Amino acid sequence: MIFDKDGNTTIVYQEKIQLPSFLDNINKAYDKVKDDNLILNLFSFDKLNAGDVLEFLELSNKHKADGKSFVIVTNKVAYDEVPEEIMVTPTLQEAKDIIEMEEIERDLGL
Repeated sequence: MIFDKDGNTTIVYQEKIQLPSFLDNINKAYDKVKDDNLILNLFSFDKLNAGDVLEFLELSNKHKADGKSFVIVTNKVAYDEVPEEIMVTPTLQEAKDIIEMEEIERDLGL
């Protein structure tokens, strides 16, 4: 697992591992990144579906409850295939844009 910290955002990359192992690893390493906005870059996974993305829902809800953003980046699952509780974007730039917008909303108390 690779952590790329940029300001108050951490991008998590994973190379050549199965989704359950990745989820387990991110849960184990969560204390290191819990204070940052999180972007999970899932481009290294060849096959993903909406059910796979929903595996991250509990972690996403926990992270958002602490006032931080949580975005999954993949072009294999469209955002309209998953519930709106979990944020999915097709590009890393869109994920960064969403975090920026959510930061502004939190600063304004919206």
